[in-house]
Amino acid sequence: QEQLVESGGGLVQAGGSLRLSCAAPGRAFSGFAMGWFRQAPGKEREFLAALRFDPSGTLYADSAKGRFTISRDTEQGTVYLQMNSLKPEDTAVYRCAGASNFYTMATYSTPAIYDYWGQGTQVTVSS
Repeated sequence: QEQLVESGGGLVQAGGSLRLSCAAPGRAFSGFAMGWFRQAPGKEREFLAALRFDPSGTLYADSAKGRFTISRDTEQGTVYLQMNSLKPEDTAVYRCAGASNFYTMATYSTPAIYDYWGQGTQVTVSS
């Protein structure tokens, strides 16, 4: 079964930036798309961004637009989430997920369509 591993989380001051990485160790991810989600304590899992590989497409949640950017390094087989202008309310566990099937872009905001998930990386933004 495909496994995903996130990295890049940590503690950052408000206004700072972090870049999260997501990879399938030892191989390039073979699915159709990857997404990023987060979950803060006591809150539901929240969609942030998705990247479909072919045909290419991106989707962002309103909370991520203008501050977060999802991208892919094809050679490394890694998907990134660049996060800028971080706020204390961005504090959460961030998880990447892989989808094995083709959907319309809007569908990639739905957690249930993802087949593979990473364990998550903690992001803490101090005020």
